[in-house]
Amino acid sequence: MHVSLVQGAARCLLAVLLAWTWQAGAAEVRTLAGRGAARCDGDGGPALEAGVHNPFGVVVGPDGAVYVCEVGGHVIRRIDRATGIASTIAGLADQPGWSGDGGPAKDARLNEPYEIRFDAQGDLYVVEMQNHLVRKIEARTGLISTVAGRGRAGFSGDGGPAIDAEFRQPHSIVLAGEAGLLICDIGNHRIRRVDLNSGRASTFAGNGARTATPDGAPLDGTPLNGPRALDFDGQDSLYLALREGNAVYRIDLTRGTLHHIAGSGKQGFTGDGGDARQATLAGPKGIAVGPDGDVYLADTENHAIRVIRRKSGIIETIVGDGQPGDGPDGDPLRCRLSRPHGVFVDAVGRVLIGDSENHRVREFVPEAAAPAR
Repeated sequence: MHVSLVQGAARCLLAVLLAWTWQAGAAEVRTLAGRGAARCDGDGGPALEAGVHNPFGVVVGPDGAVYVCEVGGHVIRRIDRATGIASTIAGLADQPGWSGDGGPAKDARLNEPYEIRFDAQGDLYVVEMQNHLVRKIEARTGLISTVAGRGRAGFSGDGGPAIDAEFRQPHSIVLAGEAGLLICDIGNHRIRRVDLNSGRASTFAGNGARTATPDGAPLDGTPLNGPRALDFDGQDSLYLALREGNAVYRIDLTRGTLHHIAGSGKQGFTGDGGDARQATLAGPKGIAVGPDGDVYLADTENHAIRVIRRKSGIIETIVGDGQPGDGPDGDPLRCRLSRPHGVFVDAVGRVLIGDSENHRVREFVPEAAAPAR
């Protein structure tokens, strides 16, 4: 039998099995925010009735609320889990720009905030792609300031103050313990580092070349083809999604080496149930490490959320079927997405999804947390 027919039959069987499991109450997808409109509105009311304009980065804050980057609205929104109410914590809706440093974040102008991260003190870091910089919102005061980037595209500043450095379309950030603040400087095909003690910038990985990354190679001097998204496991590993490279690598912080864990480098939507390194991906743009070490991926151009199992190295699709669409909620493999960019896994394994072009924030609830039906 032709390989494609075998894969198609296997996928159909998997869909049938997942549908049966969902009916038994195993796992489900729920919409947390957004009514499907490309608008930024609804503050003070239910998040499900709000306009959430092109959500990208999503994260759970230290207060348990869900925080969302709205690229289309140029704001950061907060969804209170207890009340379901939406509010804006940074940015002026539909007013892109770079202003407000030293003042309240609510009065500042942002320009396409892509991703957000909290530090141990509760301060919030945000990367703004079109401003080519990273800013910080102080938890205690609510004031915003720039910590990296001078507001214009370029490549400069290594060895000097990060606020004088130039980045080119930075996309993702992570706070990685002693490694400091790491920035996916995708336009420069590098990961840049900001030492939060000295405030100085440096290149952490990548040499600017758009060529393949060898498995097991040292960080220093090795090319990275489109470093799009980063996450930290809290111990000794970073996980990196390469957008143009259609692959995922683990960065061993102890040895300073890169290790290929997913994606053959070719574009496609194959490989579920097998070795993740042989699977095909399509422009992955979000990555998150779960509490059990599994690695979750926003496989954006495949309109799906996939997971790489830590123990087996097998890849699976958990939400979506490879085709664009808008839901419906319920059975995860019947819930279509539209170019999801954001993914985050909370402490109990719930997966938050920035379902970008559906203008919704969704949540995959695994079997242990899903009610029986």
